[in-house]
Amino acid sequence: MELADVLATNKALVKVARLYRSAQADLLGALDLHPGQDVLLWTLGAKPDGMLITEIAAQLGVEQPTVTRSLSRLDRGGWFVREPVPGDRRATLVRLTDKGRSTIPAIEATWRRLAETATAGMDENQQTALIAALERVRLNLRVLASEGE
Repeated sequence: MELADVLATNKALVKVARLYRSAQADLLGALDLHPGQDVLLWTLGAKPDGMLITEIAAQLGVEQPTVTRSLSRLDRGGWFVREPVPGDRRATLVRLTDKGRSTIPAIEATWRRLAETATAGMDENQQTALIAALERVRLNLRVLASEGE
């Protein structure tokens, strides 16, 4: 790859990532959420009976302390309740409250707005190609990210 192409690729990826994250933060801010908290709440919303913190971590592909920190940041919002698990003092069940459940459609609407804005002017084939290209980029970058572990 020529240097000009390297620079153009890096610039485009950085700009898109920043703009997407900024737009995401703005839209989620209207719900009193930060990026990442939406996914956590949405994941809980798929399990009406609640989830163990270990299950949430596995579902999101993160470590348990990350989930615990995210839940702590969300704690004051009344989105969920924590319940002890009978017979296992170390386990905690997390279940959405009515407020948390009622926020799920707004989270999905936010995601729809982001996706539709990002792909405005693209036909269905271009949208499909974009998703495939971004998935390829993600898989390629995972190699570099795992080298640092």
